[in-house]
Amino acid sequence: MEKELIVKWKIKESETARILKLLPTLAEMTKKEKGNLFYAIYQSENDPNELLLHERYTDADAVEAHKNSEHYQKTVVDEIIPHLEIREVTIVKRLL
Repeated sequence: MEKELIVKWKIKESETARILKLLPTLAEMTKKEKGNLFYAIYQSENDPNELLLHERYTDADAVEAHKNSEHYQKTVVDEIIPHLEIREVTIVKRLL
C-alpha cells in the first residue's frame, strides 16, 4: 500500500540559505531510491524559511528505507533537523 507524506519544515532564519543549498542533492538521491514514487520540495512565497515536502513511496518499508538511507541520515538528520524550529510529518491519503 502506497505511503504519502507531507512534511513541514520551519527553518531557523540564520540557516535557511545553507539548508537550501543541500536540497538539490537530497532530492536527487531520494528520487533514485528503489521505493520512491514522487518527491518534491516547495518553499512558501510568504515565508522563505518555510518548506513543504511532498513524498510518495511504494509502501511503509520504502519509507523506512528512505529514513535509514545514508544520504537521509547525513543530510536531514545531521545537517537539517538540528536547525529547524518546526518539523511536522503527516501521513496522508488521497481522497479525490
